[in-house]
Amino acid sequence: MAPASFIPISNTVCVMDASGCLGSTLVNRLLHKGYIVHASFSLHQNGEVPEFKGLSKEERERLKIFRSDLFDYQSILEALKGCSGLFYNFELPHDQPIYDEHTMEIEVRAAHNVLEACAQTDTIDKVVFTSSATAVLWREDRNSLPSDLDERHWTDVNFCRQFKTLAEKTAWALAMDRGISMVSINAGLLVGPNLSIRHPYLKGAAEMYQDGVLVTVDLSFLVDAHIYVFEDISSYGRYLCFNHVINRPEHAVKLAKALLPSASVHPHSFQEEGKMIQQKISNKKLNKLIVEFESRP
Repeated sequence: MAPASFIPISNTVCVMDASGCLGSTLVNRLLHKGYIVHASFSLHQNGEVPEFKGLSKEERERLKIFRSDLFDYQSILEALKGCSGLFYNFELPHDQPIYDEHTMEIEVRAAHNVLEACAQTDTIDKVVFTSSATAVLWREDRNSLPSDLDERHWTDVNFCRQFKTLAEKTAWALAMDRGISMVSINAGLLVGPNLSIRHPYLKGAAEMYQDGVLVTVDLSFLVDAHIYVFEDISSYGRYLCFNHVINRPEHAVKLAKALLPSASVHPHSFQEEGKMIQQKISNKKLNKLIVEFESRP
């Protein structure tokens, strides 16, 4: 039997941070679906709020813009007021493009503050927390990597204080302590025009490729996944989200050329031409939810 749709207290949701391609696309998609959307932009994102294109007059009337300081509960609470759900995604500050210890501390503190604000907002029924597949797959002994890596696994933070891992652990600890209904989307590398070789996800990309766990996700698939897990009452826990596995030399070459267009990259730079590396990561849990969700009447 297909799962029932989630029935929120209100049809108002918050997208925080709405400045990146994921956040802004989520805002557009949610407006098209009939939601009232609080689009929250962090104060560290300098400049004008980006224009949301392709919206009807009625959709624009349902769009509310907020500026939120992730270290100020009150400004977060203002953005969340009246919302039944939150889609939370931490965007790296434009003046801090490198993911270092300082950025990690900001990300962890922001996650704590946002989840605490959700606990103080009575109307919040569900939080969708955007994390990373890198919070699943790193461990000190790569030879101990299971052949069916999935959401049950965690990156070993004692070995690797990886992109988004500590922030997600912080969010889960607070969600469980405060009784917040939360699901996480552990996304593969988001492929798009803004992808850069400096992206923190790509730290250790060669090892991920060799281990059969280098995965990417298209923007449309990622946005759909966020909405599916929000609207489906049966969703729970973590969801690995990807729709491409980079496990052939030609796949690796295509990704490398997207990252370094001017560089000369050949298949033999990665592995024997034509050789496929065994995939060791699974997104069966998300795929099952999508199939069941789309099959309901």
